[in-house]
Amino acid sequence: MDGLMMNYPLTLVHLLERVNQLFGKVEVVSRLPDRSIHRYTYADFYRRARQLAKALQQAGIQRGDRVATLMWNHYRHLEAYFGIPACGAVTHTLNLRLHPNEIGYIANHAGDRILIVDDVLLPLFERFKNHARFERVLVVPHSATAGGYENYEDFIVRGEGAFDYPRLEENEAAAMCYTSGTTGKPKGVLYSHRALVLHSFAFALPDAFAVGQKDVLMALAPMFHANSHGIPYVGVMLGAKLVLPGPHVDGESLLELFQSQQVTVTTAVPTVWLMILEGLEKDPGRWRLAPKLRGLVGGSAPPESMIRGLDRHGVRILHLWGMTETTPAATVSRLKSYMRELSIEQKYAVRCRQGWPLPFVEIRAMGIQGEVPWDGETVGELQVRGPWVAASYYNMPEESRRWTEDGWFCTGDVCTIDSEGFMKIVDRTKDMIKSGGEWISSVDLESALMDHPAVRQAAVIAVPHPKWDERPLAVIVCKDGEKLDENDLCSYLGQKFSKWQLPDAFVFVNELPHTSTGKLLKSALREQYKGWKWAEGGRV
Repeated sequence: MDGLMMNYPLTLVHLLERVNQLFGKVEVVSRLPDRSIHRYTYADFYRRARQLAKALQQAGIQRGDRVATLMWNHYRHLEAYFGIPACGAVTHTLNLRLHPNEIGYIANHAGDRILIVDDVLLPLFERFKNHARFERVLVVPHSATAGGYENYEDFIVRGEGAFDYPRLEENEAAAMCYTSGTTGKPKGVLYSHRALVLHSFAFALPDAFAVGQKDVLMALAPMFHANSHGIPYVGVMLGAKLVLPGPHVDGESLLELFQSQQVTVTTAVPTVWLMILEGLEKDPGRWRLAPKLRGLVGGSAPPESMIRGLDRHGVRILHLWGMTETTPAATVSRLKSYMRELSIEQKYAVRCRQGWPLPFVEIRAMGIQGEVPWDGETVGELQVRGPWVAASYYNMPEESRRWTEDGWFCTGDVCTIDSEGFMKIVDRTKDMIKSGGEWISSVDLESALMDHPAVRQAAVIAVPHPKWDERPLAVIVCKDGEKLDENDLCSYLGQKFSKWQLPDAFVFVNELPHTSTGKLLKSALREQYKGWKWAEGGRV
């Protein structure tokens, strides 16, 4: 027997209509490339997003066609997030931090028909335009001219007047993003309307990230990668004030926006949060942030010292885990109600884990013999499934091995899961260090090194060893004015690790390589130090 409920599709159109009907007076604030502040309301956003949708229809864009964006985080990019899928097309955000040849490959693989590009990014576009096959290019004017291309503002004016939405189904594609992994070709993830709506609901739950209409959300994570952690969709769904920082994501600029707009919720990778923490520590009395500002951190494991440091300044860090393939949030690390009596040290230990799965997301850790127990010690590859987890990559059947026969996505992360359901990433499968038949976690070593008060960043990689198969090599960036040697760091690490787990050598550098989204690029380090010669002896 079927239930007697309406068949009401979960689409972004409903969010667009709702925000205009109920929250049209709420502001969207953008910092533009020239650092000026632009303000308009959700009513303005609604009108312009619909204009874009109609103009695209008139330009011949059909259901399922891909319309690419090459843009920073600002109000016109938000219009594209909703206006493109409102006409039945797919918003494809191009990652402007990738190599131009890679961007051209991605645009062609996706089959993008139209490109919307910031005028300040035209020099980047010129570097790959001959490798792409766009039919039309719309330039968003900030300060420069369109440079011979169509003007975005002139284009959307053609969409004035009444607009009738196509009858969209919830499983139709609405957005697209390519992974920025460090190995292999970028892979396309195609998000449905349903996945984006359900992800937004789960994100806002009190036991997830507790977001409401009265919050001020900053979409700090790039809108050109993993949906800016979902913040743009959540903001529109709730009618919450939305702040978009443009290209200015240095610590000073972000703290200025935090203060002036009284931001209450934002997300970022650890490298950005470390910049913010440095700004707060540099001048403790300068900034007046919103009480109980919640900072969500993902992308890689944050060091405990960072969480403690931001706590001191009233910024409550919540750990999340996710991937481009999970839309992206899949877990959250929150203390359970009966954990209030834990000691401070125990609470921080819990908060440093990646956490429990959000509702409707399932996780498991798989070893050679099958699923490993939830004992907090046994490691296995993290696998995940749920209604906003990708079921395949776009037009890449050769990557089907990433999904198990029973429908789980293989993340490539190595984890433990404890009896409370808290998951902890131990490493990436390719980053684990096998020394003398025993495994060493590079993530645990990196987190401990970054807790040292003189260390700004740390990376630990496996380097081949003639006796032990592999041994850990640590690459360190010291804080300004600080000096360390390997004896200092070995002594420090020796408080937490056995002697055989310690790095056999330390290299001190000025900076570490990162991916386009701020993740540590260990593949570049492995390539750089592949010819490393170990000293005689060692620590094992």
